[in-house]
Amino acid sequence: MTDVIVTRGLVKRFGRVTAVAGVDLRIPAGIRFGLLGPNGSGKTTLVRVLLGLVHATAGEVELLGEPMPRRAARVLPRVGAMVEGPAAWGNLSGRANLRLIDAAGPGGGRGRRQRVDEALERVGLGGIDRRPVRAYSLGMRQRLGIAAALLRAPELLLLDEPTNGLDPRGIGEMRDLLVALNAAGTTVVLSSHLLGEVDALCHRVGVMDAGRLVLEEDMTVLRAPTGRVLLRTPDPAAVVAELDGRVVERSGDLVVVRHDDPAALNARLVAAGVRVAELAPERRSLEQVVLELTGQGADRVDTSGNEARR
Repeated sequence: MTDVIVTRGLVKRFGRVTAVAGVDLRIPAGIRFGLLGPNGSGKTTLVRVLLGLVHATAGEVELLGEPMPRRAARVLPRVGAMVEGPAAWGNLSGRANLRLIDAAGPGGGRGRRQRVDEALERVGLGGIDRRPVRAYSLGMRQRLGIAAALLRAPELLLLDEPTNGLDPRGIGEMRDLLVALNAAGTTVVLSSHLLGEVDALCHRVGVMDAGRLVLEEDMTVLRAPTGRVLLRTPDPAAVVAELDGRVVERSGDLVVVRHDDPAALNARLVAAGVRVAELAPERRSLEQVVLELTGQGADRVDTSGNEARR
């Protein structure tokens, strides 16, 4: 499978601060990829380097098989992106904004009105009036930014916090849109702190912490059973007695058992006359994975000892 994004030893420093530290990343074509991590972990800086918005201090970047930023003029028309929130001319309407953005792309003005109308319709803004963008809600601005990213039917879509400002219905609509785009052949890469959305949407995730890529894995692997079974029973003492050494935790009617085959475990307990109310393999959540791998984030400030809060 072809990789649409490749980085090798990617480093980005701002003075003495290392925002991206030796990232080796490969994202294959045709998937939905989520980039996760706490605030300040380097997610947005990485996306900006991928797009050539800032230059790497060291390392290499390839987008759609081309070196960046050297081939940016050839690559970027094939990429749709929204980074650090939607940009717009606030005194102009949404349609006027999209027409100006489209005019900067290749191919001249042929089909511009249709492209703009189709992009607005896809993000739920087909009925917008002539109000200036400065009068839009945050959710409307977000939808407009995504419409701008979709104008040229991109092969690769890079979105930074695409559901920011959307209500629950809007988040669901955005998820459906990204799934449909991906099904039509667009590779979708989104940077987000909303673990539930990434969990529901993405095939593969990367986790960043302090500028480093600390995990890159398929969701099917992360969701795999842990080798433990969660068991609820009115007879926890009988379970402990029957399984002798396999019980690793007990709390009320919940018993955690080390076992690879839940069906075999259930059959053994039923045969021994132990009542089983509920039984399921334990699986780690995406939230557990991310919390295990990452620090507290750059937006938290703690005190220690008698030091005063400033």
